[in-house]
Amino acid sequence: MKQDSKVGRAFALCAAFVLSWACVAPALAQGIEDRLGQLMAEHETVGLAVVVVRDNAVVYRKALGWKDQERKIPLDEDDVFRIASISKSFAATSILQLVEQGRLSLDDDVGDLIGFPVRNPAFPDRTITLAMLLNHTSSITDGETYGSLDFINPGAGEAWRDSYADRAPGEGYEYSNLGYNMVGTIVERASGERFDAYVKAHVLDPLGLYGGYVPEALDADRFAQIYRWREGEGFVRSDQAYAPLGKRLDGYTMGYDTPVFSPTGGVKISAPDLAKYMLMHMNLGEWNGVRIITAEHAKKMQTPTVDADEGAGYGLAIRTDSALVPGVVLTGHTGSAYGLYSSMFFDPEKKYGFVVITNGTRDMEVRTEVNRALHEHFIAKAADAPAAE
Repeated sequence: MKQDSKVGRAFALCAAFVLSWACVAPALAQGIEDRLGQLMAEHETVGLAVVVVRDNAVVYRKALGWKDQERKIPLDEDDVFRIASISKSFAATSILQLVEQGRLSLDDDVGDLIGFPVRNPAFPDRTITLAMLLNHTSSITDGETYGSLDFINPGAGEAWRDSYADRAPGEGYEYSNLGYNMVGTIVERASGERFDAYVKAHVLDPLGLYGGYVPEALDADRFAQIYRWREGEGFVRSDQAYAPLGKRLDGYTMGYDTPVFSPTGGVKISAPDLAKYMLMHMNLGEWNGVRIITAEHAKKMQTPTVDADEGAGYGLAIRTDSALVPGVVLTGHTGSAYGLYSSMFFDPEKKYGFVVITNGTRDMEVRTEVNRALHEHFIAKAADAPAAE
């Protein structure tokens, strides 16, 4: 595709998004900002960014609090956050693109894909498949750290034995960040493109989204600083969240060093752009005329294949949740890292959803409370309102 075509398409996507926001009646948002401010005060929250989609269009976006608490810089709606584990869906989306191209199968043996044996030592005859990595049933666990394939590679020492649960592959759910760093590596090996470049070229750019994995490739002035609450110290800035990769990329080995980008949690993106990405998944792999994955694979990502925690089921990097808003089943993912808490949840049938991100809070329950407040204000009240005559 010619570069001017890409620019034109990105401009059209951006224009449509801005128009959807500009056309919203201000009365729709009346009262919600006070409620959000209340919740931030109750839970001692540094900054909060929210986006609400209803009837397949953005109806509200707001940034409250601080982007940089020390310098008293207010949070802006287009500021960029490291979104933590919502990032897993970007890696899974990339995998499904490669499945559609015939380069991968979800039934493939992970060891054949990643370049070294991947076998639970307690169950050496049980194949660990790509699908098992994606839905956290591989029996691969997280140790103290998971930022290198050396922890799972038998050729790098004996640590690999400690990276497995005493449970057969495919027989139980255990959340695995190491497993998703392996997923990112498989994207790289199957595509021949560096992982960060692949996601940018095949997911972010086609949707007109600003973001990525490499901090120094983005505008640092847009980063929402992240703060971790520590008893006795208060909010402590987490500079590691946006640490430049720099020399870590020197001598980079394709198909092995992929965890440096953190496929498991390393995407940096704004709340409004994350809402556009959510709209793509809400509409089964397509948004604004741009198809990212097939409807079949979008449904597969959203369909639970295993029970996760209470009230939740897990598909392929996307989960269902019936506890976030009591009595309502929503689809999406959460993220938490460095003191940040994020969520992206939607109803694919009723075409509404919420992006909620805080860059620091004393109580992570603020994320749940904000989701419930947004649902009550923009969805439940709208359903209860009398029809116009």
